[in-house]
Amino acid sequence: MKKELVTIFYEYDIDSSDVSIEDKQLINKAIEITSHSYSPYSHFSVGAAVLLENNQIILGSNQENAAYPSGLCAERVALFYANSQFPNVAVKAIAVAAKTSQGLINKPVPPCGACRQVMLETEIRFQKPIKVILISKDKIQIIENAKQLLPLNFEKEMLD
Repeated sequence: MKKELVTIFYEYDIDSSDVSIEDKQLINKAIEITSHSYSPYSHFSVGAAVLLENNQIILGSNQENAAYPSGLCAERVALFYANSQFPNVAVKAIAVAAKTSQGLINKPVPPCGACRQVMLETEIRFQKPIKVILISKDKIQIIENAKQLLPLNFEKEMLD
């Protein structure tokens, strides 16, 4: 049996002074949009801000529904809206923030598997990496591309 080790590289515990102005703007938008979350069941509000190549910023927040799992994560809300409004414009970066009633969470929350697959599909579609920025109260994690989050991904070639 052969074994292979899968590793990812990311920057973490980044001080906000180490972040570019463009990334800071995206981070602030992700934090702001958490207040638009519809999460009466989990009380876990997530916001996502997507920066497009044309410098448009598209926002999304998680939207829950009593009939689980009919809701949708913030990342997919933002990415699907971006792809529907700007179908020929690549995504440069996505910032994700989460909070509870006590405020921003203490540890950056990674995207769920479905969101990782959508991020990766978007990256593949435009053949450009998407920087992923995960935000918490005191920490920022930066992953250089979505592929890092889903190294063993499902690809369209598998459908043939």
